[in-house]
Amino acid sequence: MVRDELLRIRARAEAEAAALAQDLEALFTASRDSNADDEHDPEGATIGFERAQLTALLAAARDRVAEVDDALRRVDAATYGVCERCGRPIAEERLAARPFARCCVACA
Repeated sequence: MVRDELLRIRARAEAEAAALAQDLEALFTASRDSNADDEHDPEGATIGFERAQLTALLAAARDRVAEVDDALRRVDAATYGVCERCGRPIAEERLAARPFARCCVACA
């Protein structure tokens, strides 16, 4: 049950990362093919801002995949749901809200 939920979260994060990577590549291609001076365009965000935003979102999605992979390893090692700092059980409520949590609320 936990493994299935983690795999669903991982699949969503991987799909999000793939879409963001595609969007970022499209932005790079568009900026290479254009010589527009977007830094002085009062109508919208700059290409630099959009690139930074997409890069940050892509990094977060990739981090989520890594967090879930770590949680899956803890499931396999039978240490899932055990705080890595104090060794006490992580509350069910915390795991429901953050299934890849490594620490209990007190240690977080």
